[in-house]
Amino acid sequence: MEIIRKLTTEKFTRPVVALGMFDGVHRGHATIIRNALDIARSIDGTAMVFTFSNHPMTVIDPAAAPLMIGSKNLRREIFADMGVDVLIEIPFTRDFSRKSPEEFLELLRDKIAPACVVTGPNYTFGRFGRGNGRMLLREAQSFGFRAQVCQAFTVGRKTVSSTRIRALIAAGDIDGANELLGRNFTYSGTVVNGDKRGRKLGFPTANIEIDDRRAMLPNGAYVVRVKVRGQLFNGIANVGDNPTFKAQRRRLEVFIDNFSGDIYGEEIFVGFVSKIRDEKIFAGVDDLKAHLAEDLRFMRNAIN
Repeated sequence: MEIIRKLTTEKFTRPVVALGMFDGVHRGHATIIRNALDIARSIDGTAMVFTFSNHPMTVIDPAAAPLMIGSKNLRREIFADMGVDVLIEIPFTRDFSRKSPEEFLELLRDKIAPACVVTGPNYTFGRFGRGNGRMLLREAQSFGFRAQVCQAFTVGRKTVSSTRIRALIAAGDIDGANELLGRNFTYSGTVVNGDKRGRKLGFPTANIEIDDRRAMLPNGAYVVRVKVRGQLFNGIANVGDNPTFKAQRRRLEVFIDNFSGDIYGEEIFVGFVSKIRDEKIFAGVDDLKAHLAEDLRFMRNAIN
């Protein structure tokens, strides 16, 4: 998948563009992107996603910016796995926020020249979000392309949305969040040096700092599937600040089953499958080791 971070006049063959922020790439987002993919394949065109590298609210009203469900790299991996040919991922800036809806449509016409654009029912564009699906359908032809606005995707008679998923994650409802995402809620990050206490206990862990700008489950131990160097492994993860040792700020510690290797400085993807238990303060090292062994047995029974 080609990634474009700055718009040019580079020309593509019959581009079909999915428009959206696509935070989390949930089942509703996937429907939009698959529709764009289907149209592109039917006309032997280029399947594209047009999105931003930062959420528009970080510029418009930073205090109201939502927690992001996934990282940029996770989103890119999902797009690539879906079969997207080209990802346009540009920064949302103050200047961009001042564009009128008509100027945004002109940008699509002049920089991409799409054959068709596809988006969801709640997509807005242009200054103050004055552009919407109705305008897109009404004006698309005058800008030289077709438009499709997909219907809302619902589960349990409720529309699937990033806002709804964030609430489920915050509440610790893994099953609910995963159902709406259509996959395991995944937290990705770079492995950093820890205190290596897990190694001394016989449970070496990969440590990832938790970004306060991203959604995360409540503290506790979890069954996870971990993607390392393109391979999947089972594992157990602890989210928290390690109250037994009172050692550090909140972080994600992952024991990767049947894996050994130096992965400091590498990015891993941790998919949450189910919860094992709440975070606990243990009586001491022996008590902690016993619970870790119990967590490992729970994970192996749950996944295998």
